[in-house]
Amino acid sequence: MWSGRERLRRAFWQFARPVKKRLVRAARSPRAGKTDWGGLRSLDPISHSFGFDRGTPIDRYYIESFLASHSDDIRGHAMEVADKTYTDRYGGGRVTRSDVIHNTAGNPRATMVLDLSNSRNASDCLFDCIICTQTLHLIFDVRAAVDTLYRLLNPGGVLLMTVPGISQVSRADMQTTGDFWRFTDASVRCLLTGPFPDSECEVRAYGNIVSSIAFLHGIAAEELKEEELDTRDADFQLLLTARAVKPA
Repeated sequence: MWSGRERLRRAFWQFARPVKKRLVRAARSPRAGKTDWGGLRSLDPISHSFGFDRGTPIDRYYIESFLASHSDDIRGHAMEVADKTYTDRYGGGRVTRSDVIHNTAGNPRATMVLDLSNSRNASDCLFDCIICTQTLHLIFDVRAAVDTLYRLLNPGGVLLMTVPGISQVSRADMQTTGDFWRFTDASVRCLLTGPFPDSECEVRAYGNIVSSIAFLHGIAAEELKEEELDTRDADFQLLLTARAVKPA
């Protein structure tokens, strides 16, 4: 049994701990109107090109981390959108055949012209792996696009997909195909679990307050610390990734 003194001490800390936490948070936060913005207080971003002119864009850092962690899935007959950079980089000798799709003719790197949102003429069950990075936000009918991606996969095939969460508009795409959507982990899961079984979908969010602010300003990944890049905060979803498997 606890002594009267011990019971008093425990009761005190049960009350004091949450008060202490609030005081510590308040001490760390600047008073209203006293925030030091430094060089970030500007209506112009540091880079208008997502940080490509400074190094590796932060969303690309997350995309490449995701693909590297699932490189074993990039195998057999692989397909990638727009070019085959990631197929070559992460697939290696596991890839026996590679195709590149583009929604319109004129891309010299494309081997197939295919509009994911209107692809009734495309054959079913073509690919063992599909790499679809930063594409769905440029397609208005995203549900149709996901249905097509599912249909194009062989049984047992894997979709490796990324979409933006917190991001500036892609002005070049806005003026051509359009730039329509930003996502959360909830919306990505809802999209995928129409055609794909929920048990075969792995959705993850990357980003935090620091990396999100940096990305919006066009600061490159090389300019942040590892902790600032790799810490994940579910309230600041800069990039969403998904690995979805078509049932065998």
